[in-house]
Amino acid sequence: MDSQERSSAEAEGAKERGLVHVWQAGFCSITPERLPGWGGKTVLQAALGVNHGVLLTEGGEVYSFGNLPWRTEPGEICPRSPLLENALVGQHVITVATGSFHSGAVTENGMVYMWGQNSAGQCAVADQHYVPEPTPISISDSETSPLLSVRILQLACGEEHTLALSISREIWAWGTGCQLGLITTTFPVTKPQKVEHLAGRVVLQVACGDSHSLALVQCLPSQDVKPVPERCNHCSQLLITMTDKEDHVIISDSHCCPLGVALSHAQAESHDTITPSTGESLESKNLSESQGGDKKTLRENGLSVSSEVDVANIQPVKNEAAHPEQEIAGNTDISILGNVPSFPDNHVEKECLQKLSDDSLQGHPETSGHVEVAQPLTEEPNPNLPSPPTTTTSALNSLVVSCASAVGVRVAATYEAGALSLKKVMNFYSIAPCESGLQSGHASLGPEGLKDSREEQVKLESMQGKKSSSLVDIREEESEGVSRRLSLPGLLSQVSPRLLRKAARAKTRTVVLTPTYSGEADALLPSLRTEVWTWGKGKEGQLGHGDVLPRLQPLCVKCLDGKEVIQLAAGGHHSLALTAKSQVYSWGSNTFGQLGHSDSPTTVPRLAKVCNENGIWSISAGQDYSLFLVDTDDFQPGLYYSGRQEPIEGDSPSTCTKTTTLLVSCSKLGYISSVTAGKDRCLALVDKNIMGYIASLHELATTERRFYSKLSDMKSQILRPLLGLENLGTTTTVQLLQEVASRFSKLCYLIGQHGASLSSFLHGIKEARSLAILKHASLFLDSYTEYCTSITNFVVMGGFQLLAKPAIDFLNKNQELLQDLSEVNDENIQLVEVLNTLFFLPLRRLHNYARVLLKLATCFEVTSPEYQKLQDSSSCYETLALHLGRKRKEAECTLGFWKTFPGKMTDSLRKPERRLICESSNRALSLQHAGRFSVNWFILFNDSLVHAQFSTHHIFPLSTLWVEPISEEVGSVNGLKITTPEEQFILVSSTPQEKTKWLRAISQAVDQALRGMSDFPPYASGSSVQRQEPPISRSARYTFYKDPRLKDAVYDGRWLSGKPHGRGTLKWTDGKMYSGMFRNGLEDGYGEYKIPNKALNKDDHYVGYWKEGKMCGQGVYSYANGEVYEGCFQDNMRHGHGLLRSGKLTSSSPSMFIGQWVMDKKSGYGVFDDITRGEKYMGMWHDDMCQGNGVVVTQFGLYYEGTFSLNKMMGTGILLSEDDTVYEGEFSDDWTLNGKGTLTMPNGDYIEGLFNGEWGSGIKITGTYFKPSLYESEKDRPKALRKLGNLAVPADEKWKAVFEECWHQLGCESPGQGEVWKAWDNIAVALTTNRRQHRDSPEILSRSHTQTLESLEFIPQHVGGAFTVEKYDEIKKYLIKACDTPLHPLGRLIETLVAVYRMTYVGVGANRRLLQEAVKEIQSYLKRIFQLVRFLFPDLPEEGSTIPLSVPRPQERRSFCTGKSDSRSESPEPGYVVTSSGLLLPVLLPRLYPPLFMLYALENDREEDIYWECVLRLNKQPDTALLSFLGVQKKFWPVTLSVFGDSKKVLPTTKDACFASAVECLQQISTTFTPSDKLKVIQQTFEEISQNVLATLQEDFLWSMDDLFPVFLYVVLRARIRNLGSEVHLIEDLMDPYLQHGEQGIMFTTLKACYYQIQREKLN
Repeated sequence: MDSQERSSAEAEGAKERGLVHVWQAGFCSITPERLPGWGGKTVLQAALGVNHGVLLTEGGEVYSFGNLPWRTEPGEICPRSPLLENALVGQHVITVATGSFHSGAVTENGMVYMWGQNSAGQCAVADQHYVPEPTPISISDSETSPLLSVRILQLACGEEHTLALSISREIWAWGTGCQLGLITTTFPVTKPQKVEHLAGRVVLQVACGDSHSLALVQCLPSQDVKPVPERCNHCSQLLITMTDKEDHVIISDSHCCPLGVALSHAQAESHDTITPSTGESLESKNLSESQGGDKKTLRENGLSVSSEVDVANIQPVKNEAAHPEQEIAGNTDISILGNVPSFPDNHVEKECLQKLSDDSLQGHPETSGHVEVAQPLTEEPNPNLPSPPTTTTSALNSLVVSCASAVGVRVAATYEAGALSLKKVMNFYSIAPCESGLQSGHASLGPEGLKDSREEQVKLESMQGKKSSSLVDIREEESEGVSRRLSLPGLLSQVSPRLLRKAARAKTRTVVLTPTYSGEADALLPSLRTEVWTWGKGKEGQLGHGDVLPRLQPLCVKCLDGKEVIQLAAGGHHSLALTAKSQVYSWGSNTFGQLGHSDSPTTVPRLAKVCNENGIWSISAGQDYSLFLVDTDDFQPGLYYSGRQEPIEGDSPSTCTKTTTLLVSCSKLGYISSVTAGKDRCLALVDKNIMGYIASLHELATTERRFYSKLSDMKSQILRPLLGLENLGTTTTVQLLQEVASRFSKLCYLIGQHGASLSSFLHGIKEARSLAILKHASLFLDSYTEYCTSITNFVVMGGFQLLAKPAIDFLNKNQELLQDLSEVNDENIQLVEVLNTLFFLPLRRLHNYARVLLKLATCFEVTSPEYQKLQDSSSCYETLALHLGRKRKEAECTLGFWKTFPGKMTDSLRKPERRLICESSNRALSLQHAGRFSVNWFILFNDSLVHAQFSTHHIFPLSTLWVEPISEEVGSVNGLKITTPEEQFILVSSTPQEKTKWLRAISQAVDQALRGMSDFPPYASGSSVQRQEPPISRSARYTFYKDPRLKDAVYDGRWLSGKPHGRGTLKWTDGKMYSGMFRNGLEDGYGEYKIPNKALNKDDHYVGYWKEGKMCGQGVYSYANGEVYEGCFQDNMRHGHGLLRSGKLTSSSPSMFIGQWVMDKKSGYGVFDDITRGEKYMGMWHDDMCQGNGVVVTQFGLYYEGTFSLNKMMGTGILLSEDDTVYEGEFSDDWTLNGKGTLTMPNGDYIEGLFNGEWGSGIKITGTYFKPSLYESEKDRPKALRKLGNLAVPADEKWKAVFEECWHQLGCESPGQGEVWKAWDNIAVALTTNRRQHRDSPEILSRSHTQTLESLEFIPQHVGGAFTVEKYDEIKKYLIKACDTPLHPLGRLIETLVAVYRMTYVGVGANRRLLQEAVKEIQSYLKRIFQLVRFLFPDLPEEGSTIPLSVPRPQERRSFCTGKSDSRSESPEPGYVVTSSGLLLPVLLPRLYPPLFMLYALENDREEDIYWECVLRLNKQPDTALLSFLGVQKKFWPVTLSVFGDSKKVLPTTKDACFASAVECLQQISTTFTPSDKLKVIQQTFEEISQNVLATLQEDFLWSMDDLFPVFLYVVLRARIRNLGSEVHLIEDLMDPYLQHGEQGIMFTTLKACYYQIQREKLN
């Protein structure tokens, strides 16, 4: 109660809460007294047993009072004042319960404590008669491993048993008797066990009578209902039987297992194949005879006997022969029922019958039907003798017998909504027996009495017809029952065709009113979708299954399904169920009138008649009486008593009647929050009304419950019949009415839940902040709003007017009902208007919420949080009420407008959700520059502006409409400029005031249309502030109708001032679609475009960048024919660098082109790979043709270099074949020699002259043959080969478009021309844009990629101060990161260069003749990228510059070959001299290495074969032999070797052991890429050799080249590097020139010398 401590009003009120009053049960006018000896602590809950009681205080303490025989101290057995249970101090108890002689408590952590009498194990303690102190009970679930302790929410105690409801909504039981619901015969049960029969169901409440148990269970969702099996699992009898009678057929699902126990789940349980004892039947007969006030006709009595007490003495077929006399007795009993005289003394009769019944049941508890028929106690002929009945009697008799064979049968031809019961069917039979019965048995009953009893029976028919079932949910009874019975013709002739038609109609429409249960509401508020399950002893009918049999397992009381039971109470031998509609159903023993409806006991639930006008909101059941808390007019609860009454001295016995009595004295106590009933005592907890707080809470609860009753009446008596009417009009009207019904049902259900929630709230602490309308306000606000939306939509479409004709009969018949429900007293108002008022009635409830919340707020300090919360909520509900009131007015105004609007346009413009805001006929508005005779009518709706002209009209959706006032300077003072996507016009108003009004109206309408809040109240956060004007930028959907390019296209996306701007999707009717960015109405930015190709039945698909509505920038265009172009576009054409793959399969395309494009044509340098011909062209293009210098290589090894014209080899060229035959001269066509030339053979011979013919097909030669002298210099031999490359495209001319694109991205028109800061800005923009684009794309960037991008957002500091090595390193690191991601312009450049390089030199391009071209291309890349880097980092020195050292020199180390120190000036380190290769090769070369190295391997293939053969031969020798062969001085030979730490001597046979570390080091040359890395490997190898020699000599020494070379040669041989020649040539071609004369240069020269030396070793 924190809130009460904070608030003074609450603190005062707390003292006057939970006051305990007790009084003796059974006395009509006794005044309740305060509990003796009780102090002023607030009591939250009380429980009463037979002679004792328990109180739970606000602080969680428990007190016991009364007779406590289990206490150990003599003074505590009958204490004068309540005793504190010390064992529970500090445990904070949340709920308590008492049985007859024991008690229980549950703590806030879910622990259960029990104490009191334990003779039947009801305290869950073994072998102990009494449990004196509260003892913790261990409840653990054996199904879990390890065992988990079960937390408990609620307890219920009976005489000899206890039930506990766990937090997982399962029941646990202990004690003795079948009322436990456990599958066991061993009693007592002292270890709590789960009631498995209800496991998996959601149990909401448990209650215990003396020897029976009740559970309130949430209904299963409809999809969980399981199919009904055909036969009973226990006795294998059919569960559904069909009986053929003379003129009708009876289907019965009323199977009752002979064991008298509940069947397993999903079986329809029934009870009438076994007969109760005849004594029981007789008792029932006589009791029904002797009723004083409400006597029945013979027909009704007959049914009463059969349905309530099960006198159907019909055995299953197999038992008929065994008990013939029983059947006769049964028949006779029924036939003479009307003539049985009543006992003079009712009480004596009851006692006698009770004894008989008890004896028979005790003798055969399971098979009472087998008991011998007892001698009747009446002065009638012996019922065992057959008496021939009359014709009429036998007809009735046979019907009654057939009914009796199955209580609650579903009879054929009962088509009406609730299914016609047996009683109604009987009404179709002859009246004669009724009359005779009336005369003989009920002579005193007049016509009015007959009418009343008939009505009473009709009210009860649906209850009595239904029987109990196990886990079957029968909510769908109407539809299921009818469908099962449609094929049975038996009784059809007895039912009027009109009735059948009516019933069938009602069935088709009723589905609409099934409440759309909100999962959220069911989770937050009490569920109304409940079932009642009962089990235990049932001899008084307290189980409600229509019989008196015991049940060992829980069984569903079918006839309470759909009754929305919210609370159960169990008395000694009777049961009560309270519904959400404030009604009570009662069943069981009625000896003292404790059921509240008649003197007779009932075995099925019946409606109690407690108070005709007011609803009941709380119930309690004592031993033989019941208490009912009832709503009254002044909201102070009235307490009614029903049951045993003791006569006061001097009163006659008849003074206290057996009807419910209002305990007037209790009403004077104050506001009763709960009542508890024991055996002889009653207890009430009372709150005093301090500052009106309690009164306001009761007012809220009472009005909510009454409101629910009203809504339920509206639903059943108005809405359901309306939906059942025929010819309701158009489909739209029916749909709208169904929508109203659906929303109404949802609201109705929520109100019912709230009423139930408030009832339980009043039993508790009553903290204001726990009120559902505060905690879950959005549920209520949304439900009311949704309902208002549906009903106003119905109004706008003229729903009520359309209902007038089909519903006229119904409305006239129910005029009084309508006026009563709608609270309209004026009889002159049309009934349709009354109906309209009725449907808007629920919305008035919001004002009541606001008013009551405000009243509650005044009970608190203004500064308290409760006051603020209540005040805010009150304001919320009031605001919504006003908002919905406006919505109603808008709807009615719109309806009035449609009535006056020209008819032709109404159909096209009238929509349920469309509302009129204003129109220009009553608010002057005209079109500027309109024609003289033109008619322009402007209508503003909540979703569009309509411009009507004569018979035509145009609709401008508000979501794409912009309005702005025209400034006075323009000249038109009262003008409004309207902008739509395709039109702009100016509206002129008559006055400035009108202009302002229209501007405001249009702006607000546009704003609301954009918010989508037109149907929602302004209670959502932030939306209560009305914007001055709608946003210029917005999201909307629009269909173009005028623009030729976009006609009929649909755009959905962002807009800015009438034009698409931002992200959006544009779809044309012909299937074209663009999805991406827009700017000023045109495609601009990144987007995706699809164009269907109908001929090929595929799409052209473009993904890439756009500018001003055209493809511009990078993109990928996939053509329908299978071609794919990746590259640059400009003005919808391929322009710039691009790659085109042609062919059906891109992975094995017939051809591929990569290069420069100009205006959609190949132009500039490009590489064309013709896969089908096996040729690759690398050269210049013009107009899609090869034009200019170029190189062609083929898969057969031919190489051509020369000029091309019009796609042909024309002019001068050089052609080489694989065997080094060379032709140099004129060409006229592809591979066709024509003109002067020189043909050189591989051996050096050559022919000069005229050549004519195709290469490889025979060539005509006119010329001179030359045989060069053998003595001529070898240098002259490869003369032609040295000319290679002269006719190819220079390396710097290649891929110009790629580099130009990169410069453009940096904002430079030409290389090097531009601002550096602008370039960095462009880089930042490119990174951000690309990141955003990737975020939206399905490809997710890796974490490392994301980190790289984040680090690139920081621009390195490159300006100011001297350029140092640190700055150089920073640049190097930045470049490595930039080149790692294609989102950076430099990274994209590198990626493109790698792609083109591989395209050029892989596949057919892997031709050894291309090696020099490949090397030159890399050198050109380095030069051009270095230019870019120097532009971005202007401080970076030129190529070859030296960076001054900013740190001290490292310690000098000895040179290998001389005694001098290693001088930096002579041999600088690579990092200190700025070179393009040093800076960029580490980034570039690893990506280009595979194709480049392949070319080196092909070029050096022959010499490497010689080298490798020699390596293999020499490596066969042991170490010492090889060292000796190579001439290594002995002093350098290792003597011992360290192997795994052990020193071993070098033997003559030792192999691959000497200089092993140096060998291993040199082998790493193959794993590195750049020349500088490879040189470092060579340097480390030399150092390893020196270390080995030092270890051997153990003295300082200097290498001379003569000593070093043989040792190094040994290491190179042992390293066995396969492509050493290629490695050497690669280093030579790409190493930095400044390194050649340094130390690394000398070492490299040594390696190169070794390579050539090894080739010569073959000669030795």
